[in-house]
Amino acid sequence: MRPIPRRRKAGRKADFMRLDKYLKVSRLIKRRTVANEACDNTRVTVNGKPAKASYDVKVGDHISIAFGARTVTVEVLAVAEAVRKDDAAAMYREI
Repeated sequence: MRPIPRRRKAGRKADFMRLDKYLKVSRLIKRRTVANEACDNTRVTVNGKPAKASYDVKVGDHISIAFGARTVTVEVLAVAEAVRKDDAAAMYREI
């Protein structure tokens, strides 16, 4: 039996989203392919554990991203499919 695919409409609030897509939509990382590579190279952790790009991000998760010598840690406040550039910073809170 095949699982039912998860479908969401653009612009709708969602309960979860792939990690690589969240990093791109929230503009923490500029491109989704770069976010995917960062996850593959274990530069991204969620709640203290290395996470794959397919991890489902939920509100309340803590994401840490290693940018060279600097590490950015954020708490997820909202998950949305499409966000305007001005509203992207409201999706997370820097810790």
